[in-house]
Amino acid sequence: MSLFDHSIKELEEKLHNKEISVQDLVKASLDRIKEVDDEIQAFITLDEENAMKQAKELDESSEEKSLFGLPIGLKDNIVTKDLRTTSGSKILENFNDPLYDAEVVEKLKEQKTVTIGKLNMDEFAMGSGTEYSAYKKTKNPWDTDRVPGGSSGGSAAAVAAGELKFALGSDTGGSIRQPAAFCGVVGMKPTYGRVSRFGLVAFASSLDQIGPITRTVEDNARVLEVIAGHDEKDSTSANLEVPVFTDALTKDVAGLKIAVPKEYFGEGVAQEVKDAVRAAIEKYESLGATCEEVSLPHSKYALSTYYILASAEASASLARFDGVRYGVRAENVEDMIDMYKRSRSENFGEEVKRRIMLGTFALSSGYYDAYYKKAQKVRTLIKNDFEQIFEEYDIILGPTAPTTAFKLGEEMDDPVIAYANDVLTIPVNLAGVPAISIPCGFSSEGLPIGLQIIGKHFDEAMVYRAAHAFEQATDFHKQRPDIGGAAK
Repeated sequence: MSLFDHSIKELEEKLHNKEISVQDLVKASLDRIKEVDDEIQAFITLDEENAMKQAKELDESSEEKSLFGLPIGLKDNIVTKDLRTTSGSKILENFNDPLYDAEVVEKLKEQKTVTIGKLNMDEFAMGSGTEYSAYKKTKNPWDTDRVPGGSSGGSAAAVAAGELKFALGSDTGGSIRQPAAFCGVVGMKPTYGRVSRFGLVAFASSLDQIGPITRTVEDNARVLEVIAGHDEKDSTSANLEVPVFTDALTKDVAGLKIAVPKEYFGEGVAQEVKDAVRAAIEKYESLGATCEEVSLPHSKYALSTYYILASAEASASLARFDGVRYGVRAENVEDMIDMYKRSRSENFGEEVKRRIMLGTFALSSGYYDAYYKKAQKVRTLIKNDFEQIFEEYDIILGPTAPTTAFKLGEEMDDPVIAYANDVLTIPVNLAGVPAISIPCGFSSEGLPIGLQIIGKHFDEAMVYRAAHAFEQATDFHKQRPDIGGAAK
């Protein structure tokens, strides 16, 4: 069987009716991985033996749970007990037996999902193309000469290539939504605090958020229902009831007020991307929604604000990887100081070092007020922009990424250009609001284009409602890459 052919709900029903077994599902996933992953390179660690063993045990039970028996993949910065967690970094290559599961993994295990393996990513989630992994470069299933996006590129590519029904990623400045856009799948960055960060290897703790990547909006909503919720182990976790997000999937957007920021169509956004998103806006209007142009005046400062704040937090959170508390320890060292220096310099990649240096500078004496403190003030202004818009509008629409997937190696030599890939997604993380990327078209080269839908704090239901209505009125989500089993 192909995982492409059925929704999560349909697979759950087939399992309940004994039309298929959990072993069938897991074998379908593993067979697909064997078929295409030598080319796609989505997985860092594959746990085939344990996955089949667990599937056999589940077939002998009679539980009915949401997501029961489904094969899943996890971005490799989500800690898994007794399963290697590298965060895409050489410094964690020996972290083979973590002692606990991340909270989201515990929630999935309670539903009896089957973890197939850990997915490739930019080292410590720092990158926009999954080219900064210490292990491999993941390829885009639509064109294997191109990146899948980052840093959750392995998660998006695995779903797009039909290796998995869904995967989890993390989003610090667009790292779920941008790869979802590049790979033509659905990626949700929930409200900050909606999903526990306990067990997520930190990049920037005030920005990081775990979320699902799926083929459809309905599948995405079903996964978020499971992984969301309050967690006492995470002090930033919101103590709010989790709605039944699938109840919002009515296909109805009549009367919805949609804001379209003019800043999201500025210089640097490719014409084909603008055209696809404007066509999506027209589709919403045809469905009965009202779309109006607005302004988010401080969004132009988001990129510089983000890279100061995120790098500052990264420099602090990565201090623990020193060869003593965590990480590979350098050998044949002269003394303790030499051990610290060499452990970090030999085992961190160039992009991670760059951000540690930038963050340490921003936090240093004499520069803290000039950079870090000022960036925090601008962050508040960006958050206020969103709140003012949401006083009058239900959602905000715009492109997810300014371009389609770029070619492998194309932007690695110029980090400033690479950073600009997140210019449309970063404001969402700074404000802490939810946003989803869904397919809304294709370029002349056949590459997917993503539509970003942004909602109010903790109003993922409205985001899903708007996304599902567009999805059901179009067929972009039905398209598959050649490597995914069918020509588009």
